[in-house]
Amino acid sequence: MDVVGDEEPLAESRVGLTPRQARRIRIVLASVLMAAMAVVLVVRLASRTSVLVVGVYGAALVLCGVVIELSRHGRTRLGTWLLAIGLAAALAADWLLLP
Repeated sequence: MDVVGDEEPLAESRVGLTPRQARRIRIVLASVLMAAMAVVLVVRLASRTSVLVVGVYGAALVLCGVVIELSRHGRTRLGTWLLAIGLAAALAADWLLLP
């Protein structure tokens, strides 16, 4: 005889992060990367003054800011992909375009 009242509720065991934690991690990550890009920009400008250097690293700084805003509005996956692809493109442009 099955008694419905004796069933234990399923405990939700989450393996991943909560959405709030994911947003905060991505905001902190983008902020740290923004600071790192600013330092690299200053170092590159000290060794070589070029409008192209400012363009590449300025675009990376803007990209980090966009990712922070996307994360604040709950678009963390899109922000993560954009951050990864954008920073890889900025580093590739640095390696390929800048002498």
